[in-house]
Amino acid sequence: MTTPQREAARVIVMDDADRILLLRYDENGGFWATPGGSLDLGEDHDTAARRELREELGVDDVEMGPQLAERSQVHHVGGRPAHQVERYYLARIDPAAVDPARATQPDGIGVRRWWTLDELRATDQTVYPVGLASLITDVLAHGVPQRPVVLAG
Repeated sequence: MTTPQREAARVIVMDDADRILLLRYDENGGFWATPGGSLDLGEDHDTAARRELREELGVDDVEMGPQLAERSQVHHVGGRPAHQVERYYLARIDPAAVDPARATQPDGIGVRRWWTLDELRATDQTVYPVGLASLITDVLAHGVPQRPVVLAG
């Protein structure tokens, strides 16, 4: 039996101070992750990324940046394994625009927190995707990669 594939769009949300917005989930022992989720039927990645920002952050009218990375993983969705392929896009957002009261599907988000790169590098908490701090460091130092970086885990 083959594992079904799911396409997902995730957004690396940064502010003008180069802080990264991560969302805290308490499931699976607790972890932090970028906003985003799977594509709905007929959606492209850009549309899904914008929808997810509206649903999880209450943010509308975002100027999406380029795709920075992708990762592929198998995890359980609804109790069944799924092969999820995620594309990570960059978006710069003013922290004042994030309005959890307008979020239409907070999806069990416990906390929304802006992280500095130093905090992200130093944390012992689980953060997905693995390698996020290195990816952002490289983007800030060298610009957007010519091809999306492939991330593990």
